[in-house]
Amino acid sequence: MKHLFLGLIFLVGLSAIAQQTTETTIKQRFKTELEIENIKSGLLHVYSESRDIDIQLAKSKEDSISINHPFYTASITKMFTATAIGILKDLNKLKFEDKIAQYLPDSLMNNLHILDGKDYSQDLTIAHLLQHTSGLPDYFTDSTNDESQNIISQLLMNPNKMWSAEELIQFSKEKMTPHFVPGEGYHYTDTEYVLLALIIENVSGLSLDKFFKQHIFQPLNMNSSYINLKSKAINNKLPVVKFYASQYELLSFNSLSADWGGGGLVSTTHDLIAFLKAFNTDKIVKKDTRLAMQNWITETKGMEYGFGIRKVSIDELTNTESDLQLVGHSGSTASFLWYCPQLDIYISGTLNQLEASKSAMILVYEILKILVNK
Repeated sequence: MKHLFLGLIFLVGLSAIAQQTTETTIKQRFKTELEIENIKSGLLHVYSESRDIDIQLAKSKEDSISINHPFYTASITKMFTATAIGILKDLNKLKFEDKIAQYLPDSLMNNLHILDGKDYSQDLTIAHLLQHTSGLPDYFTDSTNDESQNIISQLLMNPNKMWSAEELIQFSKEKMTPHFVPGEGYHYTDTEYVLLALIIENVSGLSLDKFFKQHIFQPLNMNSSYINLKSKAINNKLPVVKFYASQYELLSFNSLSADWGGGGLVSTTHDLIAFLKAFNTDKIVKKDTRLAMQNWITETKGMEYGFGIRKVSIDELTNTESDLQLVGHSGSTASFLWYCPQLDIYISGTLNQLEASKSAMILVYEILKILVNK
């Protein structure tokens, strides 16, 4: 019995040493990322209850920050908007296959999708919007027909501009052309997620930020999360970490109002991981709804898209032999929220720099390699 007890102590000691080595290696990799000149700050949270891992890192070259500081999540928001639609489905308020014209006014629907002289506006479904298969143009990044500037260019030129959802939809209708017939292609576009946010508001009778608070934030104790320019955190007075496009700091811009249902969420790594854990364990939407949202189609090499959620196959993305996958979402500010089912690991964070999105993906991949070799 004594030898068994000593053996257990030895094994526990080895496990603790391995844990420390893993954490030290991840810390060093994160530190290396933050030494890159254009990256001014970063947050990283690696968590697994089953593997007893909880690594929380925060660093800034400008301000003092902690892992509890909220940050601009950008397109991670799409997971929340899609989940809100899933909640309404579970409440029998709508179906994924419903035509969006049932829930939107004629003023928005008129000429929404005109392609080669044919009007497909009435053919658009909620599922088309969720999965980026509507063919609608992206008001943010697509080229305009008259070569005027798209919305992302206007963010910097007119930072005080407050955009309404209706203005954004009207801009896409007047300035841009759809890419394909609904259901016959894939094109990532924020235009769809503005329409989805409007559907959420029209069906629920609540503003998007209030719907999130009532149906997601409060039930999950996500007390640091809110929609930028629309609401405040339930209980977190820490300032939002600044983020940048090149050398331009964007956080103070009113023009970020253009980034709403598809990208306006402010949150923390803790809150985001709590959300994705709840989603994965069917605590927000029912299992059949979650599975329907993970009906994948090809986005690009190594990436597939469901309803507001993305799946990454590491082997295809990196041209390596790996069975690892990531499920979650990333954002244009180099934000990320991923779950690796093979390792039971959640990874969330941001590099707060628009030009660093690829670097953020590489960072996540290298963390996975460290954990595989643990």
